[in-house]
Amino acid sequence: MDEWTQDVLGRLNEASEPSQVLAQVSGAAGQLGFEHCAYGLRTLVPFTRPKTLIFSTYDERWSRRYISAGYLQVDPTVAHGVHSGAPVVWSNEVFRAAPQMWDEARSFGLRVGWAQSVFEPDARVGMLTLARSGEPLTAAEMRAKDPLLQWLVITAHRAFCRLLGGSPLAGVEPLTARQVEVLRWTGDGKTSDEIACILCISKPTVDFHLRNAMAKLGASTKSSAAAFASRLGLLN
Repeated sequence: MDEWTQDVLGRLNEASEPSQVLAQVSGAAGQLGFEHCAYGLRTLVPFTRPKTLIFSTYDERWSRRYISAGYLQVDPTVAHGVHSGAPVVWSNEVFRAAPQMWDEARSFGLRVGWAQSVFEPDARVGMLTLARSGEPLTAAEMRAKDPLLQWLVITAHRAFCRLLGGSPLAGVEPLTARQVEVLRWTGDGKTSDEIACILCISKPTVDFHLRNAMAKLGASTKSSAAAFASRLGLLN
């Protein structure tokens, strides 16, 4: 670890609230040639109402517009980030499906950007975006800065998560080995009768374990319990 990363890490470890983390990440981003930064943390469950927290140094007018216009739901970089850990560089092609958003973002000086996500096993994903008003990102710049950008994404994510908490696993009673087993088979589309046959146990026993798993996960159906547990990484 070099002097720069040690300094940034030390400052992030000293942060006691998210705004302080944002300030330190913004400073690091500036040293890497970016004028603005944004960090979003999304909880991927419940599936229909995922919770997203956003912290940014963008112009407040743009931040308000982004939320009020529903751009979070159509932002191609967010759509990419919740499914892939590969970095994405802003371009006309990337924003082809959201031209109005792209035009408005550029009107606020957000013309060049880079973003990457980090996935947690508890169904949370964090994405760091770095942006500037000019000087397109060249291949040479990306090669030179990629190790530091990768490091900053992970380090910033950990710093935010340390202060934000909110893991979907918080308060969830651990599943037993048998509950995990029946949920795995349920996720594969097996009925209680089929699971009973596979595991050499009775159907009432299968249903007993499914009911207990559903109660622990707060799920209304066995299918939703299996999907929820899978997304949380409890069936691995």
